[in-house]
Amino acid sequence: MKHLLCFRFWAATLLSGTAALTLPACGDFQKDIDVPLPTYSAELVVECYLEPGVVPRLTVTESVPYLAAVTPVVPLDVRVTLTLPNGRELPLPFRPGRDTLTDKFHTHMGTAPLVARPGDTFRLDVRDSKGRHVTGTATMTELVPIDSMEYKFNDKTGDERKAYILTTFRDPPTPGNYYRLLMHKRDSIYRAPDQDRLFEDLLFNGRSVPMGTSYRFSPGDTVTSTLYHIDAAYYRFRRSTRDARNANGNPFAQPSAIYNTVQGGIGVFTILNYQRRRIVLPL
Repeated sequence: MKHLLCFRFWAATLLSGTAALTLPACGDFQKDIDVPLPTYSAELVVECYLEPGVVPRLTVTESVPYLAAVTPVVPLDVRVTLTLPNGRELPLPFRPGRDTLTDKFHTHMGTAPLVARPGDTFRLDVRDSKGRHVTGTATMTELVPIDSMEYKFNDKTGDERKAYILTTFRDPPTPGNYYRLLMHKRDSIYRAPDQDRLFEDLLFNGRSVPMGTSYRFSPGDTVTSTLYHIDAAYYRFRRSTRDARNANGNPFAQPSAIYNTVQGGIGVFTILNYQRRRIVLPL
């Protein structure tokens, strides 16, 4: 890999006055440097979100070097086992496909909807013939319901008439609660959200919490709020992926590593517990 190094010098300001310092063109400082890249060992990448009442499924791929083509690598020799709260082991066979509702792909899938209650702990075991072994543990959180959804329009008219949405819930009295709040409009809850907020109860423990948006919704919009009560591990995973995405390609940003919720590989294993409310803004 070759990097082009180019140095520029600008005019210097002296105490006795301003003097322009002229240097040769930037091309005179050009030098090609060969940078040897270390040998990369691919790891298993696991993404699994369990939901009560939904057939368990997950995606297993392989990691690739940073400069490699962004093409999913799906290993075909992976064995996946989900251990239920009662200790029973549930194999998830290799059944690649696409969920037509969420438009997401998976590699392994169960056969029956998952039964899960707050406090239940599940364990994930993923291994292949190369000796790679990924494990994870996740406990279902308590449901934190949405108390209300309210809206307010600005004083403008025509296309500039917009409303903000206020979603309110009450944080439990115990500290250490984490949340993700998604806002969608026009029933597109499986597409990119109009707002995605991640926060913890450090400043509002045990209180009623109003979370508002900007004036961004139009008359007639159907607006959906989804409040996830998540655990600390998934919260750190979401924050780290957001920070890494923001830092990628930014020469002034601090590099950010991904916080994994699994051991022995890369990825996330968690149980989603959420409530969803919807309103239709008047015309």
